[in-house]
Amino acid sequence: MNPTIAIESPCQACGACCSYSSNWPRFTTEEDAALDLIPEKFVNERLSGMRCEGDRCSALSGKVGETTSCLIYAMRPEVCRTCMPGDVECAMARKRHGLPVLAVVPANAGNHTA
Repeated sequence: MNPTIAIESPCQACGACCSYSSNWPRFTTEEDAALDLIPEKFVNERLSGMRCEGDRCSALSGKVGETTSCLIYAMRPEVCRTCMPGDVECAMARKRHGLPVLAVVPANAGNHTA
């Protein structure tokens, strides 16, 4: 049984989803104009997603599980926008990093703040 924690701004104290897999921060439904806003240094060579260093997105700043932020938060890809604190992907990433699973946050609670 995994412990759960409930905090108001979990993403800025986490970053696990941004450090889960080099295949995860991929581009899917973005318009070309939106992708053009992402600085080239953060885009992978295939232009199919975010550039990663190992499993960690290159746009993630800080230490996972302590204090993190997204260097391109305002223009982050759709896959990053849809990941929500406490959802299945969040729980999977947090477990991989040895972090406690978050309580599920209701869909109308707002956007995450990494």
